[in-house]
Amino acid sequence: MKKIFVFLVLLIVFSSYKKQPLQKTNILYIVADDAGLDMSAYGRTWVNTPAFDRIAKEGILFKNAYTPNAKCAPSRSCMLTGRNPWQLDAAMNHSIFFPNYFKTYPEVLHENGYFVGYTGKGYAPGKALKEDGSKRELLIKDFLALKTTPPTKEISNNNYAGNFGEFLKASGDKPWAFWLGFTEPHRAYEYGSGVAKGGKKLTMVDRIPDYYPDSDTTRHDLLDYALEIEYMDSHVAQILKTLEEAGQLENTLIVFTSDHGMPFPRVKGNQYENANHVPFAVMWKNGIKNPGRLVNDYINMTDLAPTFLEAAGIEPQKSGMRPMSGKSLFDIFKSEKSGQIDATRNFQLVGQERHDFGRPKDVGYPVRGMHKNGFLYLKNYEPDRWPACNPETGYLNCDGGAIKTMLLANRRKGIDTYFWKLSFGKRPAQELYDLAKDPDCVTNLAQNPAYQGIKKRMEKEMEAKLLAQGDLRMQGYGHLYEQYPGAEINGFYERFMNGEKFKLGWVNESDFEKEPVED
Repeated sequence: MKKIFVFLVLLIVFSSYKKQPLQKTNILYIVADDAGLDMSAYGRTWVNTPAFDRIAKEGILFKNAYTPNAKCAPSRSCMLTGRNPWQLDAAMNHSIFFPNYFKTYPEVLHENGYFVGYTGKGYAPGKALKEDGSKRELLIKDFLALKTTPPTKEISNNNYAGNFGEFLKASGDKPWAFWLGFTEPHRAYEYGSGVAKGGKKLTMVDRIPDYYPDSDTTRHDLLDYALEIEYMDSHVAQILKTLEEAGQLENTLIVFTSDHGMPFPRVKGNQYENANHVPFAVMWKNGIKNPGRLVNDYINMTDLAPTFLEAAGIEPQKSGMRPMSGKSLFDIFKSEKSGQIDATRNFQLVGQERHDFGRPKDVGYPVRGMHKNGFLYLKNYEPDRWPACNPETGYLNCDGGAIKTMLLANRRKGIDTYFWKLSFGKRPAQELYDLAKDPDCVTNLAQNPAYQGIKKRMEKEMEAKLLAQGDLRMQGYGHLYEQYPGAEINGFYERFMNGEKFKLGWVNESDFEKEPVED
């Protein structure tokens, strides 16, 4: 009887115990603006990124992470929706109106009890409007009040770490999701700042990409870019410290990546290897098994939204978002393996339509491509057009900078046409590159008889995959992507050629070709 009495007492005690709800995972998404694989965790000796490296060391470093479209707005559209660019209608383009029928993962998290905010660059450039025409804030609430003094006049004065701290205090007891959107290392740069203020030497750059000449100008431009990456990384280090001090580091899923490659000729705004291949490191002490792994699976920006929803315990089909082509990374988090984990993650599709204006009738430069088995296949659907936009409008799909100015000046002076053509000249209808031998994509194998089998197989597989995903260009309606209005200047080319003056802050005055340019 005594045993029965004790059992009943314990039963009453435990049945009256109020079970505490499980703590939801916090989400910190860190996205650089125009940073390639130039982090020291990837072996770059002239860039030092201890915060990125720590995230990789205490989590997972992905070796094959890509954006499907190497331009700011369309890449960020993929991040927010989990859909590929060709599945996003107007959001396939650069500087556009974000369609109001595509819901974003921050909006879903907000609806499900998360405290959601951002600092720095969010979805841009472009606009998002509600059905009634009012502004739609895709990232919910901004935290931009705190400022700091940056090392150069071209670096943002946003106190990223401080604004994150304000967000964290405002979150209270709620689970939270924060978008840390750096504007670094986007141009412009203070020329020579890498050496003058970063303590670097020109000889530190141990490899020049094959599409640039090796010169002091090239080396300065790369080191100025490196200074901005290191400044960005220093804010991430402060934020990691803030999370540790708040006791929230273990329960926070942290992703650190970039929207696309560096803002240099033949990189940003293109679909070559260095344009789409991005840094990607993930730390989640409560959720990643066997940290310190290197993973070879192909992943991309469309995988972010389904990953974040799963971390929050939200079923995608019940979120109100359109069906996603991305796939949650939880299978990789839960594995203990390095190398290739999911055999189906063995390819990557890329593509673009209209990036910056600068061609007659606001048309774009449509491209589709596929990475697989160490090769990159690209198909240029309008090879008669200028890939970086027309010369007379300043090659607007290439940001102004020291290397761009040098390449254009060298061609005009008769010093060089080879490097100019790689970055600005017209291109053939098909391109094929062996990335193991030619990571900079300067030797086109598309007409080489020995590679015809590979080219044809990749073209067929690529277009079949795109058709299955509803790509309008595969259905003969690619022109519809070009008919979506821009959010900034419509009819730019014709207005510019008629003498209208514009302030175009991302190109230099010397970029405009005053005389006809031969192909």
